[in-house]
Amino acid sequence: MPDQLKQRLSQLTESSKIGCLSDIGIGIEKESLRVNPQGHIAQSLHPAGLGSPLTHPSITTDFSEALLEFITPVFHSPDKCLDYMADLHTFLFTQMDREELLWTSSMPCVLDDDSKIPLAQYGSSNVAKLKTLYRMGLSYRYGRAMQTIAGIHFNFSLPDSFWELYKDLNHSGLSLQDFKTEQYFNLIRNFRRYSWLLLYLFGASPAVCKSFVRNNKHHGLEEYDHGSLYMPYGTCLRMGELGYTSDAQAGLYVSYNNLENYANDLTSAIKTPYGPYKKFAPENGQFKQLNDNILQIENEFYSTIRPKRVTSSGLRPVKVLREQGVEYIEVRCLDLNPFLPVGIDNEEIYFLNSFLLFCLLRKSRPSDSDEYTEIEQNLRTVVNRGREPGLKLSSTGKLIPLQDWAEEILGETLEISGLLDDIHRDAVHGKATQAQLAKVEDSALTPSAKILQRMDELKTPYFTFAMNQSLANSDYFRAQTLDEKKLNSLKEMSEKSNLEREAIESSDTVDFETYLKKMNAS
Repeated sequence: MPDQLKQRLSQLTESSKIGCLSDIGIGIEKESLRVNPQGHIAQSLHPAGLGSPLTHPSITTDFSEALLEFITPVFHSPDKCLDYMADLHTFLFTQMDREELLWTSSMPCVLDDDSKIPLAQYGSSNVAKLKTLYRMGLSYRYGRAMQTIAGIHFNFSLPDSFWELYKDLNHSGLSLQDFKTEQYFNLIRNFRRYSWLLLYLFGASPAVCKSFVRNNKHHGLEEYDHGSLYMPYGTCLRMGELGYTSDAQAGLYVSYNNLENYANDLTSAIKTPYGPYKKFAPENGQFKQLNDNILQIENEFYSTIRPKRVTSSGLRPVKVLREQGVEYIEVRCLDLNPFLPVGIDNEEIYFLNSFLLFCLLRKSRPSDSDEYTEIEQNLRTVVNRGREPGLKLSSTGKLIPLQDWAEEILGETLEISGLLDDIHRDAVHGKATQAQLAKVEDSALTPSAKILQRMDELKTPYFTFAMNQSLANSDYFRAQTLDEKKLNSLKEMSEKSNLEREAIESSDTVDFETYLKKMNAS
């Protein structure tokens, strides 16, 4: 372990205030497709009993009307967070068509042409039309199939009591918020250096239906059977070239050295026209995208992690971030685990808490464009070949065996886990990290390997495997019941969201074209 990290751990362990780390804030955002009994994307509208996806705080839609998104509040307990997520799923199955299923895998079901992937609808207000038009822009720029990929976003924050303690240990003269922002960017840089490890440990998308790449002759995948393509040592195809990539973003460099650099680079991409997108000009008064810039808005920038701050609707996130600083970070590279009812479990969360704290406490040097390229190359390598025996990655220009590097990172993370276990008087964090070490020693324990093993054992294509898991998980949630208090609370949330949507619709004072021009000028 580096002396710097050892010193940090020693200082924290000796502090009488270290108990504040029991208040780590966590939240989960999970996407899942609604599908029909034949495994095709559901063509039905968002279930009415779920309220308005525009204003509901916990159940909304992502790109498609059929792509549900479940959002938990901030919790300090992984178990409570997962219980809330499970309750949302149980409630969904009381409101969803009895014949529909929830697709449990990150890579989508059988896909027909783009016209069969309905865009999400949010109502008649200007902000609702803006959300749908943004999705329309994505469909023209990238195609709709790519946008049906689902994942889990993990939100992580540390309490102010920790930041006050850590600020004192660093002898920083910054304000508390500026210090938090600085340190969150330190965490982000290290996370980007080591995020390939999460793809190896939790990647669960080593195969896809052939229908997903029917229009892509350069996918580079191997044939598994008549209906499936795969990479024999693949881990997380969702995060590779099949996923969130584009020519426009291929040359985009966004610095994570500090908030000012990050905000400037992102703002530049939002304001810079991209020639090929000019072909999506309005026709007959109908807009096809928000604008013809490299990014329509901040959310179009695909990254494994984002600095975040809660913002009000209608405000540019990067502008609020620049003015008010970072509030939490969002991890965006996690696959749905099809073997788990909600796609993630407490072991994964306990490990993520330890790993993210490791990324914060370990020294984080400034990064540059060369390292940016190296990071992207490591991610692509692990996406396609992560479980390949003897695989090597690049660290500051030097090749290092993946297994050696993973064991080094996890060994240091294990020390962080020990600190958290001492605080909680339990061994859950250490056990979670030990479970990840076991995956490094034996790649057959990884979710990606288990999926291919199950497909091999049952001699089934990817679609049949994923459909079977979706049926099993749907049966599981249909067998669950909510107590009257929880059921009434969720029904009230849905009803309230409809009232809030109506209030927004009645408050519009300008036409949509004027509203769009104002948004693009902000």
